[in-house]
Amino acid sequence: MTAAPTISAPTTPRYSAVVKTSVGFVAVAAVCLAFADISITTLDPWSEMKRMAWGVLTPDFSAVAGLGMVVMQTIAFALSGVALGAVGGFLLSQVFHLGPVRWICASVRAIHELFWALIFMQMLGLSPLTGVLAIAIPYAGICAKVYAETLEEAHLPALRILPRGTGILSAFFFARLPDVWVHIKNYTSYRFECGLRSSAVLGFIGLPTLGFHLETAFSEGSYSEAAALMIIFYLLIATLRYWMRPKLVGIYVLAAPFLLGGGAVIEMSNIVRFLTVDIVPAPLRGAALLDGQTWDNLGHWAGTLLIDQALPGMVATLLLSQIALVATGVLALALFPLISEKFFGPVVRTVGHGFLVIMRSTPEFILAYVFLQLWGPSMLPAIVALSLHNGAIIGHLMGRFSDEVRLRPDSPGGINLYGFEILPRVYGQFLAFLFYRWEVIMRETAILGILGIATLGFFVDSALADIRLDRAMFLIAVMVAVNVAVDSLSRHIRKRLRLDARAREA
Repeated sequence: MTAAPTISAPTTPRYSAVVKTSVGFVAVAAVCLAFADISITTLDPWSEMKRMAWGVLTPDFSAVAGLGMVVMQTIAFALSGVALGAVGGFLLSQVFHLGPVRWICASVRAIHELFWALIFMQMLGLSPLTGVLAIAIPYAGICAKVYAETLEEAHLPALRILPRGTGILSAFFFARLPDVWVHIKNYTSYRFECGLRSSAVLGFIGLPTLGFHLETAFSEGSYSEAAALMIIFYLLIATLRYWMRPKLVGIYVLAAPFLLGGGAVIEMSNIVRFLTVDIVPAPLRGAALLDGQTWDNLGHWAGTLLIDQALPGMVATLLLSQIALVATGVLALALFPLISEKFFGPVVRTVGHGFLVIMRSTPEFILAYVFLQLWGPSMLPAIVALSLHNGAIIGHLMGRFSDEVRLRPDSPGGINLYGFEILPRVYGQFLAFLFYRWEVIMRETAILGILGIATLGFFVDSALADIRLDRAMFLIAVMVAVNVAVDSLSRHIRKRLRLDARAREA
């Protein structure tokens, strides 16, 4: 067991910078909280909460028709999308050092799978290809980044003993790839777990996955049916290691396309119209491009959209994401001792693991949807949902990381062990996990606008509902710019504080 990195003394420049950065983010979140809408607008939330609790205690598995096929289609969408994304990401990782490739990957992963699905629905209708591409494209951007970083940071002694004149392909497949294959395989397995969550969420827009039946059950107040569906989903995640065997992956991938089901007929004319008419800004359609008035009209169109929708949506997105980021950090610091060998015995750790598995396995979109039923469409459901989901992920990783810490023989116990021994030695890694998760929280914050919370996603969804696709694409471009900026800032902070690169596991 390797010792965890230690901080030599509280007065070191790195420790001081870490503390200042933490205090700064907490201060920003406090200011954001003063402007956030966290009101409860439902008339009787306690009554609804009692009904939900009763549904959890009385799950009704018989209420879902064709449950087996629903589960298989959820797996099929995830498997097809992740397989395409992993292959595309692996190919892109080989040229990830090129600036244009990095920017393209950053742009495509900045758009949530739900938005990709809504975009492809305009071209392909509610077809299986819509769901597969909605997962594959952002996952290709994510995998390209992680695979490239893995290859870049790996120590490859085999390269030094290759005979002179060895070709690039031979060097890659016989010296580079074998040394990083385990890391790539493990990350791809984790990405498949994420793909299952994405596949379930895509059901909320009509694809035949668990989310479709879950949304129907909630909208009808059938909480026993909803509980049964969530239990099935948790079991699907919990048993992943047993049914997703390496030897069976090839068979699963080949079978998945045949389980996706049917859907809308794909019309080439719809694709052509989308690319050549629908997403073209309204002032440019059929206009003379050499006429100065055309560009004046375009400027007025973009300016109005920016002021009336993009800026309010961006401000709400930033407010919500900064509050959720700090709340995630607080929750992770409170939860990780529950699964750490340094604090509790097997019984408490088992309960803690169970709670964290449920929270991190439940997509934040579904958590927010549930809390919206209780409290109404304010920022409060989104803050709680984002904090619980991401806090459980980071808490799980921090619990594992804290187990690596070697204690001194005279280490204190109880709260002193937490505050003076463990926390100072794991805090740098905690910030690395948190800042690596920042971009994800921002992306998730935007998509919650579909549920009625006034983030950028709310205005994108409204534009799509009104079939004003040019406005939707403009707002999505703003969203991409904000996400890329946050990712760049996060990367700069991690580099300045010299935080551990293992944070990409988050």
